[in-house]
Amino acid sequence: MTARLAYAFIGLGHLGGNLAASLLRNGFAVTVFDRDPSPIERLVALGATAARSPAEAVAHAGNAITCLPSPKVSEAVLTGPDGLLDGLPAGGTWIEMSTNGRDEILRLSALALAKGVETLECPVTGGVHLAAVGKITALVGGDAALYERHRPAIEAMCAKSFLMGPVGSAAVIKVITNMLAFIHLVAAGEALMLAKQGGLDLAQAYHAIVASSGNSFVHETESQLVLNGSYDIGFTMDLALKDLGFALAMGKDFGVPLDLATRVNAIFEQGKEAYGGDAWSTRIVKLLEDAVGAELRASGFPAKLEV
Repeated sequence: MTARLAYAFIGLGHLGGNLAASLLRNGFAVTVFDRDPSPIERLVALGATAARSPAEAVAHAGNAITCLPSPKVSEAVLTGPDGLLDGLPAGGTWIEMSTNGRDEILRLSALALAKGVETLECPVTGGVHLAAVGKITALVGGDAALYERHRPAIEAMCAKSFLMGPVGSAAVIKVITNMLAFIHLVAAGEALMLAKQGGLDLAQAYHAIVASSGNSFVHETESQLVLNGSYDIGFTMDLALKDLGFALAMGKDFGVPLDLATRVNAIFEQGKEAYGGDAWSTRIVKLLEDAVGAELRASGFPAKLEV
C-alpha cells in the first residue's frame, strides 16, 4: 500500500478549514497555518500540527494546499517572505484551491515551476456546507500524472473531481460555475418575489419550483437561507464581485458578450454599496425586498445549509 503524502494547508477560512478537516478525518498528516489563530486551534484539536508561517508548514509536509480569498493573497503566500517557495522542496507540489482568473494561475504556476515546484489548480464548487462533509466538487487543472499522485487527498476532501485539462482550464470552468450561480441567485429572488406578490404561500412556491423545469442548485440551497432570513451562505459580496470580475474579463478576452453577467455584476455592486462587501452574497436578494417593501420569509427553512 502506497504511503499517504503529507500536506501543509494554508488558508483556514469558511471553506479551507472544512477542507483541511476532511483531510484529517481521512488520516492524512496535515500541518496548518492561518493569520487567524482560532481555526488553527480547532484543527490542532482534530490532529493537525500548527506552524508559524507558510514556509515552516510546508517544510514539514513537502506539499502545499492553499485556499485563499484572492490572487493577491495567493501570490503573497506563495512568493512572499516565509512563503511557500521558501519552504517547498524541488519536486514538491502546490495545490491551489482558491478561485483565480486563468491569467493569474498561469503566472503563479510559472513562478512555482521556476523553483522546481509543480502546480495543480483545484478550485471547488458546491458550497461550504458540502465542504464540511467532504461532498464538494473539485475542478482540477494540471498534469494528469500529478493529478493521479494527489488524487487520494483530493478525494478525501471532495466527492467528485473533474480533470479539465492543463493548468488554467479549471480557472475557466470555476469562473463559469460561479457566474451561473450568481445569475441564478438573482433570478431565484425575482421568482420568489413574484410568488409573494402574487399571493402564493412561499414555502409551497419554493417546493413547486424545486420540482419544476425552472429549478436550480442555487434555488434548492440559497433560497432556503433567504426564506429563513439569515442569508448565511458563508460567502461574501466582495468574493462574488471578484468572481464576476473574472468572468467579465474572460468574456472580453474570449470575445463573448456576457449581457446577463454584466447586469448581475451591476446588481452586486449595488448590494455591496447597500450592505457592505462583507455581507453574505445571498443578501443580494434583500435589494429586491427593500425595493418592493416586502420580505421573503417562510417557516421551516434552516438558518444554515445542512446535508
